Amino acid sequence: MHRLQALLILVVCTGCAAEFSGERALQYTRAIVAFGPRPPRSEAISKSRAYIKAQLKASGCQIVEDPFTASTPLGPIPMENIIARFPGTSGQAIAFTGHYDTKLMPGAGFVGANDGGSSTGLLLEMAHALARTPRKHDVYLVWFDGEEALVRWSDTDGLHGSRHLARRWQKDGTLARLQALINVDMIGDRDLGIVLETNSSSPLRSLIWRTAAELGYGRHFLSLPGAIEDDHMPFVRLGVNACDLIDFDYGPENSYWHTPADTIDKLSPASFAVVGRVLLGVLRRLESR
Repeated sequence: MHRLQALLILVVCTGCAAEFSGERALQYTRAIVAFGPRPPRSEAISKSRAYIKAQLKASGCQIVEDPFTASTPLGPIPMENIIARFPGTSGQAIAFTGHYDTKLMPGAGFVGANDGGSSTGLLLEMAHALARTPRKHDVYLVWFDGEEALVRWSDTDGLHGSRHLARRWQKDGTLARLQALINVDMIGDRDLGIVLETNSSSPLRSLIWRTAAELGYGRHFLSLPGAIEDDHMPFVRLGVNACDLIDFDYGPENSYWHTPADTIDKLSPASFAVVGRVLLGVLRRLESR
């Protein structure tokens, strides 16, 4: 093959990806939910961790284990973020993140299909879509541990994994290379409506909303504003161009959130497909700059 021909193929393929499958994202989520409640230190979160890594091995990415000990109201608790890196050539980076833990609710029967499950499944399908595709920028997929508060939400209880990784990436220089970070949470709801999250970076949020509209999914990206503390915030506070995609109206008057009603039957593959295809569209736009 001539050098010019090879370069043209690389240019054409950079930013390409397999079609994002909402059905497959839902199946990943179903497998995770089958492990049961997944708070830190549980057997179920250990099984989830092993499952995520096993799926990632097939994608050809670099798997980075990020263990740490979180300081919590219940004492020090070992946790682990999981990072998948798809290497690029530019030196710049883009991250897509979400959490895979569930809220500690002993005896409640809370399995977190949407809240913890959907972000896990969507990121696994993102890995499938990105597999073995040349990239311009490094792409990181991050599964955060410890998003949920162990006792009561506060500046020191909750967002344990994202606070840890933001500090780590600040120290090792990754943060300075981040062109954008997009966090996803509770995005599998059959009645999908993504909040206009006002703590997020306005330029990045505008790019996402514009991409959604161009792809025909604008009705799912609302004009209703709301300020939400989520795993994007430790990065926002350190100056990262970061945005949170969350549907925070889950069930009538949000009645499924943090209850045993948060089950797999409340989710839709169409919702996963909308969010996944918008994220891939945003990635293409970011890499074309």
